[in-house]
Amino acid sequence: MMNFVTLNNGLKMPQLGFGVWQVEDNQAAEAVAKALEAGYRSIDTAMIYKNENGVGKAIKESGIPREELFITTKVWNTDQGYDNTLRAYEESLERLGLDYVDLYLIHWPTPQYDQYVDTYKALEKLYKDGRVKAIGVCNFDIEHLERILNECEVKPVLNQIECHPYLDQHELKEFCGKHDIFVEAWSPLHQGGEVLKDETILSIASAHGKTPAQIVLRWHLQNNTIVIPKSVTPARIEENFNVFDFELTANEMEQINKLNRNERKGPKPSEFNMR
Repeated sequence: MMNFVTLNNGLKMPQLGFGVWQVEDNQAAEAVAKALEAGYRSIDTAMIYKNENGVGKAIKESGIPREELFITTKVWNTDQGYDNTLRAYEESLERLGLDYVDLYLIHWPTPQYDQYVDTYKALEKLYKDGRVKAIGVCNFDIEHLERILNECEVKPVLNQIECHPYLDQHELKEFCGKHDIFVEAWSPLHQGGEVLKDETILSIASAHGKTPAQIVLRWHLQNNTIVIPKSVTPARIEENFNVFDFELTANEMEQINKLNRNERKGPKPSEFNMR
């Protein structure tokens, strides 16, 4: 079972994908192979994860037709700028062993360097040339999105941001929704932190006979958020996929919504300028 969302350019994308952040390249092939076996068809990687080779190996060896897969990768901060981005994309394709990726994203705005508009224009060229199926951004605040909407031609299909019950990103989600930009959650399980031990989550999990992680992922799905949990443990990879056979009630959704603390695990996009 799988839910699909339709992005603003008409492309369909699985609402639940598999992330490989902090997965070593030699582990990535095995983890992605297990995810594909479990039923995942959307895989999210990035140049800076240094595991595009492993992801590509798993894709090639899976035997799954390319058109059934949805592959995302990202341009890193050191490769921003128009020409650099075009080169970085070709290098990512080579490592992945693919002719195209479905979704290409800017990883961070790094506002201090003020190159994200030029970088996005390179993504637009790739999109217009048919080299990628869709383009978008990661970790963009409202001010960064406004510049893209005002200065570029192709609307981002999504904004991948840190999002979990302790950081619900309500204001940013509202802005994205208003502009037909999906929100995709990274660190959807709070990196396995306090959220999975929260009494509210534990109580709802007990009521449904599900794990805390499954409850949190279901909360994301019912909030119309795209989600990409990561794991290298086969049992958890399967567990995270089995979230389509139950629903949270409106009251349970509201209970989880009330857990928001605006608590980040990662950096603030407006302050993160690492290269």
